[in-house]
Amino acid sequence: MPHPVGFVEAVLAVVADIPAGRVATYGDIAALLGSRGARAVGQVMARYGSDVPWWRVVRAGGRPPAGHAERAREHYAAEGTPLHPTDDVDGYRIDLASARWRP
Repeated sequence: MPHPVGFVEAVLAVVADIPAGRVATYGDIAALLGSRGARAVGQVMARYGSDVPWWRVVRAGGRPPAGHAERAREHYAAEGTPLHPTDDVDGYRIDLASARWRP
């Protein structure tokens, strides 16, 4: 089912406002929009997120966007986003305690 245009625009506007070096989870963005639809935010980002700083939207627990850990890490390094090394497939997590954006 397609998302209403207003929801898509709202998600993209919130993501565009996240400052460099900071991140928000899919759930954070949904909550800012008065929704519980973290998955809906993920669907919007998957389809329309290439024109906004997509790497600043992370999974719960600080995991980078699925399938984009390497590309995202380049952005995190350039922006000084705090990371923690891990032994999992991504190799790192974003330090949400330091980097989480709360408008």
